[in-house]
Amino acid sequence: MNKILGVMGSPRINGNTHVLVSKILEGAKEKGAATDIILLKDLNIQECDGCHTCWKGNECSKSDDMNNIYPRIIDNEIILFGTPVYWYGPTALMKAFIDRFVYFNCPENRAKIKGKSAVIVVPFEEDNLETADLLVKMFEKSFEYLEIPLIGKIIVPGVTKKGEVIKQEEIIEQCYNLGKKLAI
Repeated sequence: MNKILGVMGSPRINGNTHVLVSKILEGAKEKGAATDIILLKDLNIQECDGCHTCWKGNECSKSDDMNNIYPRIIDNEIILFGTPVYWYGPTALMKAFIDRFVYFNCPENRAKIKGKSAVIVVPFEEDNLETADLLVKMFEKSFEYLEIPLIGKIIVPGVTKKGEVIKQEEIIEQCYNLGKKLAI
């Protein structure tokens, strides 16, 4: 059974992103996967300043919560990246998190991430699917560079109010079933 880490990049607890990520993890857990979730809003993750300490195989020079998250990332086979669309990109919480993946850029650390799988979960307010295009492309290019296959996408337009996605039974079932598939 796989170990799956959900990373919640929305500042809203029980909001649409949280509901979707949680439903995927619930399906995975039911099938026996070990699941874990990180709520980025509760953490102090500073921006990468390009010091390149990690490129030399060393621990990141920032003294923040990300240094405790790296082992959790490394310990899981699948990572769910959940973020709503904010100004056609991810939340600042998710962007800071992704920026710190530069840690996996050096040969000493690349093997720790290469071959893991990713799933993206992207709800947003507008009804036009193109609204998420830039955000999805950012994830695709980042994962391609890090040699992380993108194995699933949950893209949900038209959700504005906190947690309203729970009423979209087809989407909720899709998330739950995706979780069950990811478990094996």
